[in-house]
Amino acid sequence: MHSGKRPAIGQESRSLGRHQAPSVRVMANTTSTAVNMSLASVTLEVADIEAARRFYREFGVDAYVHLRASEAGSTGFRGFTLALTVSGPATVDGFVGAAVDAGATVLKPAAKSLWGYGGVVQAPDGTIWKVATSAKKDAGPATREIDEFVLLLGVEDVKATKQFYVGKGLTVARSFGGKYAEFAAGQSSRVKLALYKHSALAKDLGVPADGSGSHRIVLCGSADRFTDPDGFAWEATASTDPTTS
Repeated sequence: MHSGKRPAIGQESRSLGRHQAPSVRVMANTTSTAVNMSLASVTLEVADIEAARRFYREFGVDAYVHLRASEAGSTGFRGFTLALTVSGPATVDGFVGAAVDAGATVLKPAAKSLWGYGGVVQAPDGTIWKVATSAKKDAGPATREIDEFVLLLGVEDVKATKQFYVGKGLTVARSFGGKYAEFAAGQSSRVKLALYKHSALAKDLGVPADGSGSHRIVLCGSADRFTDPDGFAWEATASTDPTTS
């Protein structure tokens, strides 16, 4: 999801279905003009607000997510991952270690790959997080800084879902055929939205692709409420529930 050489995060709904990591070094640039709509924030639906709040504070990402109490049923892969791009391997290790200390489960230990260095953890509330860097060596000491925060949706048909979002006002920043698409972020947005084949995303995260029930995530930033072709719900940012943190 990113400039030039493909960054570590992008390599790699509960929806009607579930898909293979595009092995590409450069993505085709598409239109990148004014953004009519963008993803402003994400709200995770969790069973225990206080426990989730503690976890995300200790993990170091509490400023990037909202929380909402929900008992919606959900099993298996929820069809998305939240991903952090950071400066180097030591910073990856720091975030992964903080997540594990706070109660996360390691799905993929941090390790070198073709595209850099990264690891995958699952929060106690079930949300899967990927932390990665395109750097294979540290150029400085570890930090707690996040260079990029990405919501990667696993979808059945990347081309069709991309066109759906274009129709809603999002601007495509990069795309690679039917494997991957990334949208331009708004100037005030802290989160970037990208699409990836469902089964490929599950494989990259190290989990089975099957799942059912709620995605347990709400995308905020649209002027109206709608649900995309893979079952991901959008709502106006201002409509965030007062119990959301």
